[in-house]
Amino acid sequence: MFETIWPLITVVIGIILLLSLIIFMKLNTFIALIITSIVTAILLGMPLDKIIETIEKGMGSTLGHIALIFGLGAILGKLLADGGGATRIADTLINKFGHKHVQWAMLIAAFIVGIALFFEVGLVLLIPLVFTIAKRANVSQLKLGLPMVVALSVTHGFLPPHPGPVVIAKELKANLGQVLLYGMIIAIPVTIIAGPIFNKMAEKIIPSAYRREGDISALGAQKEFTEAEMPSFGISILTAISPIVLMLIATIVQLITGHEEAKNGIESFIYFIGTAGTAMLIAVLLAMYTMGFKQGRNNAEIMDSVSNAIYPIGMMILIIGGGGTFKQVLIDGGVGDTISKLFEGTEMSPILLAWIVAAVLRIALGSSTVAAISSTGIVVPLLQSSDVNVALVVLAIGAGSVILSHVNDAGFWMFKEYFGLTVKETFLTWSLLETIISVSGLVFILLLSIFV
Repeated sequence: MFETIWPLITVVIGIILLLSLIIFMKLNTFIALIITSIVTAILLGMPLDKIIETIEKGMGSTLGHIALIFGLGAILGKLLADGGGATRIADTLINKFGHKHVQWAMLIAAFIVGIALFFEVGLVLLIPLVFTIAKRANVSQLKLGLPMVVALSVTHGFLPPHPGPVVIAKELKANLGQVLLYGMIIAIPVTIIAGPIFNKMAEKIIPSAYRREGDISALGAQKEFTEAEMPSFGISILTAISPIVLMLIATIVQLITGHEEAKNGIESFIYFIGTAGTAMLIAVLLAMYTMGFKQGRNNAEIMDSVSNAIYPIGMMILIIGGGGTFKQVLIDGGVGDTISKLFEGTEMSPILLAWIVAAVLRIALGSSTVAAISSTGIVVPLLQSSDVNVALVVLAIGAGSVILSHVNDAGFWMFKEYFGLTVKETFLTWSLLETIISVSGLVFILLLSIFV
């Protein structure tokens, strides 16, 4: 009996070790992940001469797919921000909606911008705008900020080209276009529930949080654009969503024809430009023109934006790779097989199980991306005997990986500090909204699984 459950005990020990290294010893997350992977491999009884090979395999297989998309995504976001496109999208929507519906404007702007920008980048870019608009409209900073972070968090958890969904889709061999299509269907109602609807409830639950004055001085001076310096609204929107459009077109063609692989030249071309890497490259080239040359920026300035986009994501890429090594150790060490045997004959939906695994790891580890990647090593064996739509399992892991952000998550502290909240207020706003995103996401995924 002990031998049967030992792999599961090993996972618990590994997670406790990882938490201890990060929280108590203040070790860098990447280094902590590598150490944890090695210790876990030893505890699982893997041959010593195979451990580093497994770690290299996990690092390579994870980053081999995501590095291209992650890098191009960071460049696209930086070009959109430096070219004034993100500011134009937000300003235009806020002007169109007016002061009365300003939170809806912020929600939609953050959702559009969030597709192209990673969570942390979108947060740093949009928070100064939230503070400015809140002062102008004479409303609480949190009333505008909460819908904004909801939109950014939903796109981060559910939609490619964000790293979590991309890596999970690759590991589970899911169609990335289907993940995007179903993710969009789920993301819209989830954003509305966790955004404007929860905003009204939170204002009654913790009114003191809505009277706080935030501090964004740590962000430094923010660039302000004149009307002439910003591109048009249409061009800005087109640039931001161009990779999504290309991927969706390829997916829709695939669903209509029923062809997983191209059968003629036209389909080959559509599938080629709709591949995530190609779509992102086309979007970056478009952004270099629309957010660069067309705005009068010279080549040196544009290349500065490209270079500056890459520097901040170096450590994030390593952390994602570190998550991949832990995932690979769980797979090669037989943890997935153990869990698969435990759930043999179970009536539990693989979607629900995937969500539970990701949720537990998220609460324990803090990082949604690491939790999502680590979950795949446990979930993969369960899918071999199931006919569930794999794209929905990807989204279920994404939903589970955003649940209950708390003190071991950097996002918790960023939200607290920027909006000047107490720890209690942060739990009742940020932690609660992340949980609502996760649970409502699961509900809509299960509903969608009835039809697809």
